[in-house]
Amino acid sequence: MSPEERRAMIITVAIPLVAEYGAAVTTKQVARAAGIGEATIFRVFEDKDELISACMEEALRPDQVTREIASISLDDPLADRLRAAADALAAHLERIGTLAGALHATGHPSGARNAMAGKLRTKRAKRPGSAEQGSESAEQRPGPAEREGGHQVRDAVAELFEPERDSLRLPPDKLTAMFLGFLYTRGRMGGESAGVEPAELVDLFLHGALAEAK
Repeated sequence: MSPEERRAMIITVAIPLVAEYGAAVTTKQVARAAGIGEATIFRVFEDKDELISACMEEALRPDQVTREIASISLDDPLADRLRAAADALAAHLERIGTLAGALHATGHPSGARNAMAGKLRTKRAKRPGSAEQGSESAEQRPGPAEREGGHQVRDAVAELFEPERDSLRLPPDKLTAMFLGFLYTRGRMGGESAGVEPAELVDLFLHGALAEAK
């Protein structure tokens, strides 16, 4: 197994443990679950913090959800396509939220996403041949990989609108931005709105808030 493959395997095993134990997870637990010696972890990670950071970065990657959206059949009705995409995105965001919530609950620095990304970029900046990062705000800006991941999701969702392009009120790219806005703000809804299902948001997006006249 190459160092890259070993690193990926350890991250895969560690993610559910971090989601369960947060920052309290131990490298001994990870090693036991992976069936490796604890020392093997430190051959590919500088310390436990770097492993946790790598887990958060992996959870943020959109590869899996992008593949799920791209696999949705364009022969299905538009409403069914969007519901399937909404379910996939909701699951993706829930995975991220579970991991970040566990870290926050166990005393890990708040703002998990920016903290993780900033730590990783800081470590990379210290490597020979790398330019030092600038201000703290610069470290917290999305990197090229994060921006590219967002483009992948948007492109996959926009493709779902294409069969109906001629009958849409707005271009697919604008509808995609609005649709994703609906879904990404769902997790921030409080009170009774917290129980809004992705399918309900899709119906609202397609048909509006007014009931059809009888």
